[in-house]
Amino acid sequence: MKNQLRIIGGEWKRRQLPFASIDGLRPTPDRVRETLFNWLMWDVQNAKVLDLCTGSGALAFEALSRGAAQAVMIEPDRTQAKFLTDNLELLRVSKQQAQLKIMTAQQALATLKEQFDLVFLDPPYSLDLWETLANQADPLIAENGLIYVEADRDLSQLKLPVSWKQIKNTKAGTVRAGLYQKSV
Repeated sequence: MKNQLRIIGGEWKRRQLPFASIDGLRPTPDRVRETLFNWLMWDVQNAKVLDLCTGSGALAFEALSRGAAQAVMIEPDRTQAKFLTDNLELLRVSKQQAQLKIMTAQQALATLKEQFDLVFLDPPYSLDLWETLANQADPLIAENGLIYVEADRDLSQLKLPVSWKQIKNTKAGTVRAGLYQKSV
């Protein structure tokens, strides 16, 4: 069984992309995605993006659709990774533009060396990985880089690096989302 996600802006606007039905896999809601990409309007163009917990691919595909230069997508579930690979082919995304790592975010972060302008931190809520992944990803985030954090609890409860300053936040139903900027 599969679900559909809709790209809401950019080159692939209104494209429907399938993704697997897996426990805990929930794409960022359209309304939250629209708010996020309004916040990022001037920052996503030519950005190097790291999507730590890719899942459906909603955030990475949205960023690529809106002109991100590169995206590294991390998804440990092989079934969902196949959907992501098929969607990258369907959209004719080159291997230089998007890289899919089929491993956990922790494993992938241990291998990455490059710096990223924009990081999506939206782990499965039940795994409670915000602090672990934030601290592991922090050295890979460029100075003044942006970090999007999505959670099922108040963002002030997350133990994020002190160098991350919240610049925007929103709430939609049970979803809490914030945009942070890394300061030095």
